[in-house]
Amino acid sequence: MHIHNLSNQNSILNTFISEIRNIDIQKDSMRFRRNIERIGEILGYEMSKNLSYKSASIKTPLGTSTSNMLNNDIVLCSILRAGVPLHNGLLNYFDTAENAFISAYRHHKHDPESFEIIVEYLACPNLENKTLVLADPMLATGQSMLATFEALKPFGTPKEVHLISIVGAQEGVDFINETFNENTHLWIAAIDEKLNDKGYIVPGLGDAGDLAFGEKLQH
Repeated sequence: MHIHNLSNQNSILNTFISEIRNIDIQKDSMRFRRNIERIGEILGYEMSKNLSYKSASIKTPLGTSTSNMLNNDIVLCSILRAGVPLHNGLLNYFDTAENAFISAYRHHKHDPESFEIIVEYLACPNLENKTLVLADPMLATGQSMLATFEALKPFGTPKEVHLISIVGAQEGVDFINETFNENTHLWIAAIDEKLNDKGYIVPGLGDAGDLAFGEKLQH
């Protein structure tokens, strides 16, 4: 797998990451969502440098200009519900992308420290020979990303796969590095040290879905 850790270089992205981590700033859910969206835009821009392009002639009021235009059929797939602001940020840059949505959540049985990933809702276009961009803000164990990818397989085989995450744990990054095809790309804004005993990223930022949309009822 090709891992692109954008925290290895200094950019304005570091400001947005620090704000979504900050326990005082993240109390403003609208600002939290907007920062997630802006991070999605930056990750999408960086990813675009590795996509395919073709030359096109553009007529201007005064003549003709030649530009290299994106030549990928992109499908953006986000994991509900935390993935919605991230999805919006990516969609801001990939105007013509098709869209897919999937629900994947942790289901704790009797032991609060163990869980399985449950997929309930899925809406997806044909993926055959397209560029699949799979977005999930938090890459903890990597199990949600894998479960989502497996659920998408009946919709066709993508030409290429790009994974988009904001904050990941090293354990999760290692897991998907071993699990996904070697030609897969991971675009991530920050990689944290570890998971705690409940499978949450440390230092992380908390529950991205709750911070963006309010606390959910447990069942």
